[in-house]
Amino acid sequence: MSEDEQRFELLADLGAMIAREVELDELLASCADRVARAIGAERATLWVVDGATGELRARLADALELDELRLPVGRGVAGAVARTGEAVMIADAARDPRWHAEIDQRTGYTTRSMLCVPVRGPDATLRGVLQVLNHKGGGFADRDRAFASALADQIGRALEFTTLRGHRERPGVAVRGRYNHVVGQSPTMRAVYDVIARAAQTEATVLLRGETGTGKGVFARAIHVNSERKDAPLVAVDCTTLPANLVESELFGHERGAFTGADARVIGKVEAAAGGTLFLDELGEIPLELQGKLLRFVQERKFERVGGRETLSSDVRLVVATNRDLAAMVKAGQFRSDLYFRVRVIEIELPPLRARGDDDILQLAEHFAAVYGRRHRKVVPVLTDDARRALCAHGWPGNVRELEHAIERAVVLARDTVIDAVTLGLDRSDAAAPAAGVVVPHELTLAEVERRYAQAAVERAGGNQSAAARSLGIGRNKLARLLKGEA
Repeated sequence: MSEDEQRFELLADLGAMIAREVELDELLASCADRVARAIGAERATLWVVDGATGELRARLADALELDELRLPVGRGVAGAVARTGEAVMIADAARDPRWHAEIDQRTGYTTRSMLCVPVRGPDATLRGVLQVLNHKGGGFADRDRAFASALADQIGRALEFTTLRGHRERPGVAVRGRYNHVVGQSPTMRAVYDVIARAAQTEATVLLRGETGTGKGVFARAIHVNSERKDAPLVAVDCTTLPANLVESELFGHERGAFTGADARVIGKVEAAAGGTLFLDELGEIPLELQGKLLRFVQERKFERVGGRETLSSDVRLVVATNRDLAAMVKAGQFRSDLYFRVRVIEIELPPLRARGDDDILQLAEHFAAVYGRRHRKVVPVLTDDARRALCAHGWPGNVRELEHAIERAVVLARDTVIDAVTLGLDRSDAAAPAAGVVVPHELTLAEVERRYAQAAVERAGGNQSAAARSLGIGRNKLARLLKGEA
C-alpha cells in the first residue's frame, strides 16, 4: 500500500470514529495507532494541550491515573514542540538535551528515534503535538516529517468536530465530557458516564430512563460504540413511530403472503441487528398485546416472522429507553411486569437539563453554536453575558433537544458574530406550557384531553406540525395519532 493510500485509509478511519460517541481516550489512542502504522513506526502518541491547565496530556481521564501522562509545556521533546511550534526529528533520543526520560521510566518503553510535529486547528492555534517513536526502517526521514505534518493538520481540523472544543484566544482544547459528542462535566453527568462505561463492557440489557430530550439515543450509541459489538450494526427502533398494526412485522419481519401487500419476505429489526445492538426507544409505547412476544425474545433471543412457522434466533445486545414511568404502568396494567423486570437489568437515569447546572447548559450552548455555525456556514458566534444569563434562567422543559433547537435558531438569526438574549428569544413562555384558553372539562377522556392539547400545540406553532411535535418532544407520527384521538 502506498503512502497516499495509507493516508487515505487513516483519515477514513478517523472520520468514522469522529462521528461516533466513542470515549475520547479511545479516540486519541486509536488515532495515534493509525498514525504509527501509516508511517511505519512502533508507537505514536497524540498529546493535547489542556486549555484549562496548559499541560500536555496523553489521556483525557477525569482524574489523574497511573497511565495518564502529563507534561508541562517546555518539558521533554513534545513540550518543546508545543512551546516553539516547530517540528523536531531526532535520530538518537537519549543524546538529545530535550529528552525527558521519565516517560520511558513510567511506561517501560525504550525510545530510540523520534518525530514530533505540532497539531494546529483551522485557525492555526496550537491544539497539541503528534509524537511518533522508533521508525521500523531504522530512522525517520524528511518524507516522514512531511507526511506526519500533513496528518497533524488533518487531525487538527478533525478535532474541531469533536467535543474537544478549541479555545479562540489561547492554545489548547477544552475537555467537555468523557465521550465524543456528549457534553457535560457536572457531578450528575460524571456519575452517568461511570455507569455507561461499566455497562458498555458487558452484555447486560440496559434500561435508559429520562425525560424527552435528555439524550437517551446518544447514550445508547455510546454504550454500543464502546462495547465489543462496536463493529457490528446498531439498529434503532423508535416505538412511537410504529403503527400499532405493524409493530410485530417491523420488529420480527414477515414472510411473503403474511398479509395483504406482503409480496416478499422482509427481515425485521431484530435480525438486522444480529451481532450488534438493538435499541428500542420509547419502549413504553409497545402495545400490551405484543409485549408477550417481545418478552420471549428478551428472554431467549428467539422469534418467528409474521406468517412464518420457523423459530429463528438473533444474537443481539439489547438497550431500551423510555420517558414513561414503567413501574406505574405495570401497576395500572399497561405494561407487563415480567417484561419490565427483564429489561431493567442495568437501569440508568439520565438527569434533566435543569438538574445539571449552569456550566453544563453553557457548555452545551457553546457546543451547539459551533456545530451549527459550521453547518450554516457562518462565523461561530459568541454568547453575550445577557444571553448566558437567559440560558441559565430558562427552565428547559424540552431538555437538551430544546436547547439545541434554540441555539440553531439563534445562529441562523444572528446578524453578526454574537448571540444576545434578544436573538435567543427565551422570554417567551415555555414551549411545554399549556396554550392560553385551553379548557379541559373533567368529563373528557384522556384521549380527548391529549387530542386537544396536541391541537393547541399545532395552533401555537402556526399550523406547523413538525414544530409542534418538537415543542412536545414527540415524533410527527405520534403527534398524528394524538390528533386522531389515538393513544
